Amino acid sequence: MAFVLDVPETPEDQGRDPSPYDESEMHLSFHQLIQEQSRGAAEEGLELQPWGPGAGAAGASANDHQALLAPEGATAHGTATLRILASMPSRTIGRSRGAIISQYYNRTVRLRRRASRPPLRVLGRSARPSLRLYDLELDSTALAEEEKRVLLVKELQGLPVAQRDHMVRGMPLSLAEKRCLREETRAPRRRLGRPGLLACCSRLRYACALAWHDLGLGLLSGLQALAPWHYALKRIGGQFGSSVLSYFLFLKTLLALNALLLLPLLAFLVGVQTAFPPAPQGPVPAFTGLELLTGGGRFTDTVMYYGYYSNATLNQPCADPPNGGQCAPEAASLPYNMPLAYLFTIGAAFFITCLTLVYSMSHAFGESYRVGSTLGAHAITVFCSWDHKVTQKWASRLQHDNIRTQLKELLAEWQLQRGHRSVCGRLRRAAVLALVWLLCLGITLGCTVAVYTFSELMIKSPMPADREEALLVLPLVVCLLNLGAPYLYRGLAALERHDSPVLEVYVAICRNLILKMVTLGILCYHWLGRRVATLQDQCWEDFVGQELYRLMVLDFIFALLDTLSGELVWRLISERRLGRGKPEFDIARNVLELMYGQTLTWLGVLFSPLLPAVQMIKLLLLFYVKKTSLLANCQAPRRPWLASHMRTIFISLLCFPSFLGAAIFLCYAVWQVRPSSLCGPFRSLDSMYEAGKVWVRRLEGAGPRVSWLPWVHRYLVENTFPVYLLSALLLAVIYLNIQVVKGQRKVIRLLKEQISNEGEDKIFLINKLHSIYERKERSGAGRTQEVAAPPARPADHREA
Repeated sequence: MAFVLDVPETPEDQGRDPSPYDESEMHLSFHQLIQEQSRGAAEEGLELQPWGPGAGAAGASANDHQALLAPEGATAHGTATLRILASMPSRTIGRSRGAIISQYYNRTVRLRRRASRPPLRVLGRSARPSLRLYDLELDSTALAEEEKRVLLVKELQGLPVAQRDHMVRGMPLSLAEKRCLREETRAPRRRLGRPGLLACCSRLRYACALAWHDLGLGLLSGLQALAPWHYALKRIGGQFGSSVLSYFLFLKTLLALNALLLLPLLAFLVGVQTAFPPAPQGPVPAFTGLELLTGGGRFTDTVMYYGYYSNATLNQPCADPPNGGQCAPEAASLPYNMPLAYLFTIGAAFFITCLTLVYSMSHAFGESYRVGSTLGAHAITVFCSWDHKVTQKWASRLQHDNIRTQLKELLAEWQLQRGHRSVCGRLRRAAVLALVWLLCLGITLGCTVAVYTFSELMIKSPMPADREEALLVLPLVVCLLNLGAPYLYRGLAALERHDSPVLEVYVAICRNLILKMVTLGILCYHWLGRRVATLQDQCWEDFVGQELYRLMVLDFIFALLDTLSGELVWRLISERRLGRGKPEFDIARNVLELMYGQTLTWLGVLFSPLLPAVQMIKLLLLFYVKKTSLLANCQAPRRPWLASHMRTIFISLLCFPSFLGAAIFLCYAVWQVRPSSLCGPFRSLDSMYEAGKVWVRRLEGAGPRVSWLPWVHRYLVENTFPVYLLSALLLAVIYLNIQVVKGQRKVIRLLKEQISNEGEDKIFLINKLHSIYERKERSGAGRTQEVAAPPARPADHREA
């Protein structure tokens, strides 16, 4: 086997003496070394025998093919078979420490001094690829190897730092040897002249560099400690498995999405409007504390809601225009059109969120479905999961729990795939599934009718304006239905008795998702189809923003109550009265709570730009509450299961039902619904989209310098063809990613089959060679006995 590493030369390498950095010439003689070592060992008959006392005697037995015990107790093969084994690539790549150092040093000397390398037969045994475990302490060439090592260190010290590090990193040595070489080559060099001053400056610079490096590591560790998921996620994954861990990872993903959504809103809307506040419309109401639940009162005339934002170019606060007209800016005003900024900032934030979701979904699909099968995952988990850099006792215990939980999940999945069911059992199970699904859909239909009836009742009997607490009635009914229906679904799911816990979680997520999406659809119709007509003399955008804020706050309160009643109280009852263990963590219900809150955030960001900040606070509080309740009140799943595709499923559901539905709702509000004429940046316009047309008309009269902007708006924004083109390109990218993942899975499956076939071929050839060799030995032994035996003499002449 020829090991050739082709490193292309760069323009900087021209005109420079050869160095060990040129690894393309460093491994050319490796094939010749292997052949010579294999020939010499085959002639001696010492192939694949361990070095030690008694090894030679054990090898040179009377039969010459005496069976040697393997580690598992199996018998080894004979000498001829061992010769073939020795010529295999997997048996000829081992090299000792002295051989590595000698080879690198000889190549270094030859390349830097342009001297020829001595013949291979002159070199000692340690400079060749070794198939035996040599004792370097007793070898006569140890002193020569040490001298070569010293010369190699000197040669490495003459290289630049980058080339030296690359050279040491590429050496096939252990980490301890590399560390020793790096420390020796980094020793300060002696300089001529004033050695005291230069050595002091060198030590000072070295100390400053180390201090700066330690400071950076300390700041990095401090930032990691501030994150709430630094240690908690490892602990949760070790104690409860990947299924429960997927919930907290999804919460972390939602926190990042809301931070990404909030940043442009703070920079281009909230910050700018805070710097140029409008004139107050009247007396500011006092803070009573009820605003934290209702979102009204003192919060109404703030940057939190749509109605506070101006409808003009911002420079100075202007007076309220008569008859709800547009505020007229001064001549020297700042060229920052607030209506246009409001519209484009919301659109850009949604576009960035869409790209992030599509990328996350594509990445999750690639990570989840890249490997075609889980064959060998048990061995990888057993032999390759331990991190040898772990030194602390608590960290080693945590990693031990993690590996144990992974093995439980892998074994549970392997045992689940072996289960079978009869035909009658399948028919009975299908009938039970159909009945349970009909009951669940009936519960969903009843909840939808209840929400629609109560919303119509709220329109027919409006509440007085001075009673803000009455506005909490509709969100309270919705949250009660969202809390009670999942428990009914869970009770009905006990009749199904799914064999797979993964399928049980997926079914629960599907049922809860249908309920929440239908409920939100009824509420969207209630806000844009019914409330807009009844609130013509008011700011209906602020009302919709406050409704969404109330839904988010009450949903958080009911999540806390559900945690206390569903986990803490149930643990006390089950342990003291029922004699059972702790309850399990309901993944489906908790994940749907997160998805429901995120959908409310996307629906309300147009009417309340600070709603993502409220969602971030809610997610952080939920993280600490759920983590504390999980560790104190819950136990690991009784049937462990591997959540290998959970993150992919969560991101996909978040992208298509939630984000797509919110985007359709906002597009309808921007293009079709008439804005309020009393508040907001789009007052006196027929639709929010007309703000762009007004801006284009102003640009057309501004001069030829900005004539290209109206063209961009006309052909790229107003025209629907670019929108359809971008949508088609997005779908094409998603389709290509799916096909690439499928191709990778197919190639990996074929490679695994090829590796398996190669192993079977090797076993077959070894068995054939072994049988042929034994047959030859038996035939040779028979001929030897015939030749050695004397001819039989007759007893007398008559018998002859």
